[in-house]
Amino acid sequence: MTAEPRIVRDAELQHRNTFGVAARAPWLVSIDDAAALPRALRTGPLNDGIALTLGGGSNLLFVGDPTGAVLELSGRRIATLGGDGEHAIVRADAGVIWHEFVMHSLAQGLAGLENLALIPGTVGASPIQNIGAYGVEVRDFVHAVEAFEPASGQWHRFDNAACEFAYRDSRFKQSPDRYLITAVEFALPRAPALKLDYAGIGEELAAMGVSAPTSRTVADAVIAIRRRKLPDPALLGNAGSFFKNPIVAAAQAEALLAQYPAMPVFRGADADTRKLSAAWLIDACGWKGHRDGDAGVSAAHALVLVNHGGASGLQLLDLARRIAESVLARFAVAIEPEPRIVGARW
Repeated sequence: MTAEPRIVRDAELQHRNTFGVAARAPWLVSIDDAAALPRALRTGPLNDGIALTLGGGSNLLFVGDPTGAVLELSGRRIATLGGDGEHAIVRADAGVIWHEFVMHSLAQGLAGLENLALIPGTVGASPIQNIGAYGVEVRDFVHAVEAFEPASGQWHRFDNAACEFAYRDSRFKQSPDRYLITAVEFALPRAPALKLDYAGIGEELAAMGVSAPTSRTVADAVIAIRRRKLPDPALLGNAGSFFKNPIVAAAQAEALLAQYPAMPVFRGADADTRKLSAAWLIDACGWKGHRDGDAGVSAAHALVLVNHGGASGLQLLDLARRIAESVLARFAVAIEPEPRIVGARW
């Protein structure tokens, strides 16, 4: 029997976003079983439409209150569907906590997701942003995405190619209100192919005394690095990296590198593009550790905007805009936010 949705009127959302910004929704509808979606969308608060689909709240900034009902897909089932000798296909409901899924996969002897440990949020949100860290992106392991399209009433199953993944992007991010992701299938390798040459993972393993790393010890190293560099949202409100690393033409990157030899530059998706470090650009403009009232920039990582307690979404957005303007003025490079901004335009 399909479980009935849980409905809360005038729902408080401050504790449902990792920035800890005050916000309220006229309705919050939580659904454990995706099979209940079609009926829920025809009756009750969702009948007038969905203002926002909420996962872990780790990739959004409330600048205003949602104007309608907020939907939470809260199912947390994980199942191994099969696979071949090299990979296992593992399906997880949208509401599964991402880090818990990573650790579950490692406990099952499956590899691949170790570099993505401790990223906040849910499984359902992971393909939208094409989350990535330490040289790995989730698109490397997505087998298929299951989604419901409210406008047509149709269920969809998108294979990896159909997800149209790009750097911190996907077809779901490009059409943020079109599809409701209900579950994701992952093809996880049984034998690890460890990526250790990014952002100090090798050095962290050496400091841990690990000479023969495994997927689990790599995850432990990533967790240690993230805990050291990124503030815990439970203690200091934040949404992780606020800005995407900008992609520029190779010629522009070379010109900047000639002027700023210490600037990190990475190869882009093709030979004609380069990826720059947004953190370096922001730090070079003097923003690390900056604070305006309760809106600030982490003293440990220039990419992380923080709420010291009582900052509003508008105050954080204003700070982010000023940071971006300063980077553009100094380097002629545009940086864009990663989180979804609710209630305002960038």
